[in-house]
Amino acid sequence: MFHRHARAACAGAVAVGALVLASLQGTASAVPSTADPAVRTAARTLGTDAVRPELLNAMQRDLGLTRPQAERRLVNEAEAGAAAALLRQRLGASFAGAWVSGAESGTLTVATTSPAGTAAIRSAGAEARPAAHSLAALDRAKAALDRAAVRGGSAGVPVWYVDVRSNSVVVAARDTAAAESLIARSGADRAPIRVTRTAEAPRPLHDIRGGDAYYMGGGGRCSVGFAVTRGTQHGFATAGHCGRAGTATSGWNQVAQGTFQASTFPGRDTAWVLANANWTSTPYVKGAGGQNVQVTGSVQQPVGASVCRSGSTTGWHCGTIQQHNTSVTYPEGTITGVTRTSVCAEPGDSGGSYISGSQAQGVTSGGSGDCRTGGTTYHQPVNPLLQGYGLTLRTTTGGEEPPPGGEPGGTWAAGTVYTAGDRVSYGGADYVCLQGHQAQAGWEPSNVPALWRRA
Repeated sequence: MFHRHARAACAGAVAVGALVLASLQGTASAVPSTADPAVRTAARTLGTDAVRPELLNAMQRDLGLTRPQAERRLVNEAEAGAAAALLRQRLGASFAGAWVSGAESGTLTVATTSPAGTAAIRSAGAEARPAAHSLAALDRAKAALDRAAVRGGSAGVPVWYVDVRSNSVVVAARDTAAAESLIARSGADRAPIRVTRTAEAPRPLHDIRGGDAYYMGGGGRCSVGFAVTRGTQHGFATAGHCGRAGTATSGWNQVAQGTFQASTFPGRDTAWVLANANWTSTPYVKGAGGQNVQVTGSVQQPVGASVCRSGSTTGWHCGTIQQHNTSVTYPEGTITGVTRTSVCAEPGDSGGSYISGSQAQGVTSGGSGDCRTGGTTYHQPVNPLLQGYGLTLRTTTGGEEPPPGGEPGGTWAAGTVYTAGDRVSYGGADYVCLQGHQAQAGWEPSNVPALWRRA
């Protein structure tokens, strides 16, 4: 189990992840002490003391945790995420997914198709789960379903996703015959695909700071996802279904705010709004009671991790990440590559912020249910959105637009969105990316073992 006692002032979630990698990369040495200068440097780099009380309070309310349990959970999840990323690199093609469980223990389970992989997982201190299908095979099957939905639609099949816990691609259908038709049309390997029944009828959370309200020129309300910059310009990321390119917006105070510069929906649910000179991007999300929650980066957290959402209709709510790489069908069409969560949301929350600890995760797309009875929601991951539109996330640890050109020490560059497996050079050494994130000054590969390992 990846577990560390949380300190009273809980360090930024990803910061602690650096500690686990430092121990796994060595021999059987103990986890480094917080007094170790290298550990303190890594913690400062990724943003310590970034978890504010309002986030912990919401986790207590929505996840049934005590304050110490919420603090420990964030620490343990960060450690597990960093360890899972390293094991994914070690296992290669036999990696079949990873997930974290346990409110306090932060137990990491890693699946593999290889007996040798099982031994490697256990030697690293995680629980091993044998699997019939690699994560790459599951991703291929789901990609085939995505292509079939684009070609011929997916009526009656609202959701499908890669479920690492069950080592399958789950097709959740209101009409099982429609599900079988989609599978047949896709030409996907049938072995890893599992059909289930669902009553879900997802729709974009339309009618409508991160989390603050904004209003579209033609009517309706959505929520700001995350503040961004593009060069010297300021703006924010949000959901594509909220507006098309050219749509004017006004802010929470009904003052003229900006214009949609680009928007994609369906297919993806992404957009960004360029603000006028009267608005300035800030590195915060609106938390409980209107308090600011710091954004320090965009490291994607693993399945099972806690995540909180801010929206202009229902405010601040928390839940857990259920699956990444999900496809969901709305009446307007299919959206691919979203993350499925147990966080509730309602119309008007669309576009709002999903954040885990202090790490930006995505913008609210849609879902089913409500915040009175509970529900399922989907968010568009923020890193592909930033990459697609050439945006830089505004953070308390950086987030300014990077200077033009590459870094003098190699190919690594601040402002670039990296995904697991990407390779860079820096300071005369080669590195492999362990966890997807947008690079920023201070997060150089040599400084952050939670995000990079020497190749």
